[in-house]
Amino acid sequence: MLICIPDISGFTKFMSENDKGLSSKVIPSLLNDIIYSNEIGLKVSEIEGDAVLFFKQDELPSITELMAQCSKFYLNFYAKLKVLGHRLEGIEGSDDLAKALGLKIICHLGTDIEAVTIGKHIKLMGEDVIIAHKLLKNNIESDDYVLLSESLYSKYSEQQLQEAIDWTNEIKDGDYEYEHIGIKHFKYIDLKSLRVKKAM
Repeated sequence: MLICIPDISGFTKFMSENDKGLSSKVIPSLLNDIIYSNEIGLKVSEIEGDAVLFFKQDELPSITELMAQCSKFYLNFYAKLKVLGHRLEGIEGSDDLAKALGLKIICHLGTDIEAVTIGKHIKLMGEDVIIAHKLLKNNIESDDYVLLSESLYSKYSEQQLQEAIDWTNEIKDGDYEYEHIGIKHFKYIDLKSLRVKKAM
């Protein structure tokens, strides 16, 4: 099962430093926009305050489709920030939205995942759900990136991965040691240059 978690960076600091009225207007709008940017058949399991937990059970998308989806999440996120900045002009903190908030996207492929229906909601359970959430905490020095877990990127060739990313040549390797689950290897791609390229 594919898990995809677009997560708003800087959320906690933004909430603590700004009026709750501003946060209540900005964050739901951004999360809603993320959900409606989905074009590859991802399903929503949960909305987790500052993140959306998507999953896809059937055929794994091609890396080109997945990277195009992540690009759309990211570009639409910043387009919405710009719109909100204008719409909420005059409210303290609204002119700093693009500097205060970012978007990181975690993509993980897991086998130990069970989709359980609770009422009208689908709850994901299992070790790989925990791993996907753990990957949000890492040593990447950026607020804007796509992270691909080893179990996911190993399904594609290096050439396929590079061809799917048209905004940078840099696909970086990383790893981080997590309590109870050990060292996890991943690849990550900075997204800031994507905004620069699309603005050209």
